[in-house]
Amino acid sequence: MEKLELISEFKSSPDLIAKLNEHGIQKNYKAGSVILNENAHINAIPIVMKGLMKVIRTEEDGKEILLYYIKSGESCIMSFLGGIHNETSKVRAEAEEDVEILFIPVTKVPIFIKEYPQWLDYIFRLYHKRFEELLEIVNAIAFKKVDQRLLDLLQKKATLTQSKTLVITHEQLANELGTARVVISRLLKQLEDNRFLELARNRITLR
Repeated sequence: MEKLELISEFKSSPDLIAKLNEHGIQKNYKAGSVILNENAHINAIPIVMKGLMKVIRTEEDGKEILLYYIKSGESCIMSFLGGIHNETSKVRAEAEEDVEILFIPVTKVPIFIKEYPQWLDYIFRLYHKRFEELLEIVNAIAFKKVDQRLLDLLQKKATLTQSKTLVITHEQLANELGTARVVISRLLKQLEDNRFLELARNRITLR
């Protein structure tokens, strides 16, 4: 488990750690579970204690695109912003793998901001990281071909899960990249022919 004490911004504030543990509610989710739906009211801010989450945006035409991952020790900046401004969620959060989350009531967030500068530092670090990741997505959509985006995504998943074997469907990859399943299937076959990976049913192994 990722201990709150291991989060760099929290190390200098035992009081903040105590408050987070006091007010936080711990929940576990299985891989594939929806943790927060689009248009849902945000009642709590998630801090991932163990496992991996992903944040997805759905457009009006039904197309989806992966925005970023949230790994152990991190939180969702979109939840911070939506919760503080009493807005509904603009994204959907799902468990990429089995995940353990500490939920901090949104009512406590502004109090922690005023009382603990370490909490504000934590928010700003996450905001900066997510902003850079979103710029990378814009750059990839504008300038990279889908086959390169697909390979980049597979490599990122392998790094985050620390496994070269990924349990995932072509449909899931298509949704995360905002394209059609038939396109992903064709590109995966090409990557297999070029010996970048091996395909099996609902499983992809990177070479």
